[in-house]
Amino acid sequence: MIKTAILVDGGYYRRKIVGFTGHEIPARAADTLYRYCQRHLAHDREDCSLYRVLYYDCAPSEKKVYHPLLKKTVDLKKENLYRWNIDFLNALRTKRKFAVRLGKLADEQAVYNLSYEATKALLSGKKTIENLDELDFTLSIKQKGIDTRIGIDIVSMALKKQVDKIVLIAGDSDFVPAAKFARREGIDFVLDAMGASIKPELSEHIDGLTTFVSSFSKDKSTTSES
Repeated sequence: MIKTAILVDGGYYRRKIVGFTGHEIPARAADTLYRYCQRHLAHDREDCSLYRVLYYDCAPSEKKVYHPLLKKTVDLKKENLYRWNIDFLNALRTKRKFAVRLGKLADEQAVYNLSYEATKALLSGKKTIENLDELDFTLSIKQKGIDTRIGIDIVSMALKKQVDKIVLIAGDSDFVPAAKFARREGIDFVLDAMGASIKPELSEHIDGLTTFVSSFSKDKSTTSES
């Protein structure tokens, strides 16, 4: 029996999954993540059991941020996204063998920025400042402590021999040192970048690259393992 831990970079997962499932209500979004993790277990060629799903994210910001287009201060706690995030995290906490690990937001640096698409449209002349609308702006808040928590948990599970396999749902090469350490300790380390390309230095230090998003509704997967 292969004991498997699934670690989820929440911010990364949420950005990617919405392109395949659309915007779901919090309870349904939590069910989607649960089913997605189960696919990793079902896909394994050997019998495996779930050690735990560790979900890493930040609680939503309650800061008030000035919006340059609306020319007013937006109270993030009163926004629909705030309530959605709270309900989603609470829904995950009710799932069997799910644990939520929270970092912090650098919300003192929170700011509304023009989106990449809007900036390109302005520079190409396809859009003018007068044509900008609220959807052309995105709220930028950096997360703190997420990568560190993921790295510490990987090292801890490897040292304590708590699992035989780790599936990491993320796309950041910052995890290379932790992945290298886990493999040296005999852990089978699999990355799910959810269809995104990964850097060569990350590819070199994993045992497999598996994702299910491209055909999520068809119950298929795309796999490359060594």
